[in-house]
Amino acid sequence: MRLHELGSSGLRVSRVGLGCNNFGRRLDLEGARAVVDAALEVGINFLDTADIYGGGDSERFLGEVLAGRRDQVVLATKFGMGGEEGTARGSRDYMRRALASSLERLRTDYVDLYYYHQPDGVTPIAETVAAMAELVEEGPVRAIGVSNFSVEQLDEAVEAAPVAALQNRYSLLEREAEADVLPRCAELGVGFIPYFPLASGLLTGKYSRGQPAPPGTRLEGSDVLNDEAFDEIERLEEFASARGHTLLELAIAGLASQPAVVSVIAGATKPEQVRSNAAAGDWELGEDDLRELSELGRGRAATGR
Repeated sequence: MRLHELGSSGLRVSRVGLGCNNFGRRLDLEGARAVVDAALEVGINFLDTADIYGGGDSERFLGEVLAGRRDQVVLATKFGMGGEEGTARGSRDYMRRALASSLERLRTDYVDLYYYHQPDGVTPIAETVAAMAELVEEGPVRAIGVSNFSVEQLDEAVEAAPVAALQNRYSLLEREAEADVLPRCAELGVGFIPYFPLASGLLTGKYSRGQPAPPGTRLEGSDVLNDEAFDEIERLEEFASARGHTLLELAIAGLASQPAVVSVIAGATKPEQVRSNAAAGDWELGEDDLRELSELGRGRAATGR
């Protein structure tokens, strides 16, 4: 698995990362252990969690699963989401309490990358990011990141302190990031890290036109399984197939090949899914392929889909 530099943090992260939001929700401890074991076996070293995932169990499970091998991973967690609307989750005091709790659950004395999960709408962004930078100076955090930020909010953040990463929603079906934050990250030297690259499973090939979502899947009961979505999916499938690849491989590699993207965070509930996601990261799209893929995205935007 190829490793990429994460901004100027000195951290090197795998091109495909493991999203741990299923731990404590869809996976118990042993299920989480199997997924993490598979990730480490295929060279994935970048694990992504948050204090709210699984009500804290995601961090707890990782703390147990990584016992004795903490130094094998680049561990990212987040604070600042959940709780009552209007709560100052970006305040210095809230952040420090959140970090202390995360460290306890993770059974470690530091996190490699600490994210502000989303702006609280109350605390000035510069104030939060400056407080996060204190943690880097003190040692319990190696680098800071932000998540669910607009380009304007990102600019505020980098003016306050060095920001290693921005994690925003981005997939080949949701390409708004390409218009602003993705090129801005490239300009700033901030690593862009997509989440939900598989569009809640739409880009895995497990859904079929005219058929309801299988029971227990993320899109069960959703209205997104429409003809417009499947028209786009079929165009992407044709693009991938013409190059000897699957839709899932394109979903991950198409993002990972973008210049500003450092790692693509993909969740998994089974070891075989981890292996498939990791294998997808082996494909590097060339400039011509990326240009054609971009044209597909613009065509979708032009039709309002």
